Amino acid sequence: MSERLRRIPYENLSVAEGSSPMGMMFDTPRFANTVPFFRFQRFGHGDARTDSDHKLVVVMVGLPARGKSYIVKKLKRYLSWLGFQTKIFNVGDRRRLAGSTDEHEHKSASARHTNGASATCAGCDGSSAMDNGMQTPSCTHCATRHSSAFFDPDNAKAKQIREQVALDVFDDLLRWLQAGGQIAIHDATNSTIERRCALISRLKSEADVNLLFVESICTDKDIINRNIKLKTQSPDYVGIDPEVAEADFRARLRNYERAYRTIGAAEEKLDVQYCKIIDVGKKVIAYNIQGFLESQVVFYLMNMNLESRVIYVTRHGESEDNAAGRIGGDASLAPNGTKYAKALARFIDRRRVEFAAEVEESNRRLAHFMASGSSSGTNSEPESVSSHGSRASAPCSMPSSLRSHVQPDFEIWTSMLKRTMETVEYFDPLRYRIKNIRSLNEIYAGKCEGMTYEEIAREYPDEYEARQLDKFYYRYPGIGGESYADVVLRLQQVIVELERIRHSVLLVTHRAMARTLLSYFMDIPTTHMPDMDLPLGFIYGCEPRPFGNFLRVWQYDSGRDDFEEINASSVLKIRYPKIAMSEQTPASPLLPSPAETAYSSKH
Repeated sequence: MSERLRRIPYENLSVAEGSSPMGMMFDTPRFANTVPFFRFQRFGHGDARTDSDHKLVVVMVGLPARGKSYIVKKLKRYLSWLGFQTKIFNVGDRRRLAGSTDEHEHKSASARHTNGASATCAGCDGSSAMDNGMQTPSCTHCATRHSSAFFDPDNAKAKQIREQVALDVFDDLLRWLQAGGQIAIHDATNSTIERRCALISRLKSEADVNLLFVESICTDKDIINRNIKLKTQSPDYVGIDPEVAEADFRARLRNYERAYRTIGAAEEKLDVQYCKIIDVGKKVIAYNIQGFLESQVVFYLMNMNLESRVIYVTRHGESEDNAAGRIGGDASLAPNGTKYAKALARFIDRRRVEFAAEVEESNRRLAHFMASGSSSGTNSEPESVSSHGSRASAPCSMPSSLRSHVQPDFEIWTSMLKRTMETVEYFDPLRYRIKNIRSLNEIYAGKCEGMTYEEIAREYPDEYEARQLDKFYYRYPGIGGESYADVVLRLQQVIVELERIRHSVLLVTHRAMARTLLSYFMDIPTTHMPDMDLPLGFIYGCEPRPFGNFLRVWQYDSGRDDFEEINASSVLKIRYPKIAMSEQTPASPLLPSPAETAYSSKH
């Protein structure tokens, strides 16, 4: 290995040739395990060091069906993308392994159902044995299920189990932090002052671990009712009739409401940090926020919304440098690039109308779902992740019934380089707001700008070797040379703005930028980011949904001079297991991502 690859100790940091121009105060030498403001972890390296001596525990608070899981998954995805080792510790998953309900629950089971409906699984005979007062059903699903009686605050034995499970998970969380983790998320209701005080007490012995409570409060009855419907598809209700499951969950919710106490004076007396997210970010209350990590979390959570929209990402049309195989530079479009630019404008015009139709259909199906319930035995989002579109982008006129659904605001963001600005020249400026943003410029290759990779390998063999060994942290030589880690920092504010806006956006940018943006939206590890194959001529549409981001991909066909939808998961070269989906169309089956995302595809 080249001597240039030696890691530079944190205590010896100083500005060096080739460092990023992102701010002199926070600049770092090349190959140091750091970027401005925070340091990325080099996963898989034994000498990896953390951002600072302090770590963070995020403790979720709130009643069931208030969007805590939605917040947790988004937050984990964002913090992991920033380079922090982040992990979710879900108490519900551990609780299901703690055994079934006690004798009190067993005796009151008949009172939980209407019309004599059974809470056992389809095909389960409901038989069970009693062991030390705990019901042990013969069915595996029933053995890990807890009915509403288990959450009764007057059920002393069940309460003891719930509290112990929450503390056990918290202990696991602390051990993970001690082993090198940076941000741990305790995903549970934590809805009582007693529970929260116990967690605070457990953390007192951890001198370098900060605590942040995040409480999710929802007053929108429509959102709550939809979340309750979706809860009937949780692991607690596998194989259960939806109506029985909903009745049981609502009874569980009433039990939680009896004991629930919002964060307030009791926690303030203990000088803790907390943040309350009300109605998915419509109102945010922050108290005593002091740390850098905590401020990052709160700032991100302030910019959430659930509006229907699509974030389209595409590279510019082919440039003269692309045709010559040269990286960087500021070349104009080649003739093929101009042809692509014209087709792109036509495609987006058409997609705006198609998306309006998809939203109208999704709303109709959601209303039907809320009125009639969902089919049992799925763990999907049954309505809002339905087909949403056609196999190919056929021309489509705008029916008068859809005019009110077409979003009046649609922004187009480009970099400051000519090839992206020329790509959007054929959009109607009266219908689109076009913005040129320097943060979307291509990764700067320093003194390698304008060279081919063959020329770099010949003239700078050490640099070529270094890049092949670690593309994410490798920083191009020369003044202003950047790494992918620098690009993540550069795009941080772009990501937050994309989370904030309530209408669709098209980003016309470059390969490194597209890789970085898609790695965030699709929860792709940063270690895989630089190797994503994103050629020219593709459009990636990320649609934020309550259970994650839904990805669709269109490929430009130069012969037809139009776009056709293709299999998204095969394009990203990532294999995901298939899951059962309700009302799935043959044209758009869904696949799950590592954390919370879904892909559309066609056979």
